[in-house]
Amino acid sequence: MTSTFPNISISTERLVLRPLDEDDVPALAEMMNDEQVAAWTSVPQPYGEDAARRWITEYASAERIAGRGLDLAVTEFLTQRLVGVVRLARTNWHIRSTELSYIIAPWARGEGYASEAALATAQWLLGDQKFERIELRTAADNTAAQQVAQKIGCISEGVLRNACIVHVRTEDGTWADVRSDYIVWSLLPEDLEGAGEELAGSDGFTSWN
Repeated sequence: MTSTFPNISISTERLVLRPLDEDDVPALAEMMNDEQVAAWTSVPQPYGEDAARRWITEYASAERIAGRGLDLAVTEFLTQRLVGVVRLARTNWHIRSTELSYIIAPWARGEGYASEAALATAQWLLGDQKFERIELRTAADNTAAQQVAQKIGCISEGVLRNACIVHVRTEDGTWADVRSDYIVWSLLPEDLEGAGEELAGSDGFTSWN
């Protein structure tokens, strides 16, 4: 049984999800310096192109080869512009479970790209890859991330109290850590029935060598 994700390209009506490459460095760095990314993630601030390049050339490939996760660039089908990133992490191959997260560039928000990319990834995982559980964790006040989880059919399982750190701007313009709760969501194969029929089916998935 495999314990490593393949290099994969996933197509939807509007998006292509593919491995990150070095051409993504400038757009990735710009996206990671956004206020909302800084608030809800552990991405260090400021985030430079050197850090983006290390993520793409070192971290992402190491995570995939080791079987721990997978990082995919989310791009517009027509323009090839970087819309965001979908990440899989904390993968357990024995129980066929992984944790999914997503970041969307500021200019692309409000277009439904996050839910489209997340659902396409989920369909590939639970269908083609035969996974049995996808988990999402959203900070208690991150309503946008929670709406994405609901749109793709996730079930809220409960709250991990005081389990995460979010960031807020202080009066002097720096970032301060604030503890918050995690809301835990799950998506199982049966939860996908009827969800996202407008997205690519199994014939929308193509493997890369």
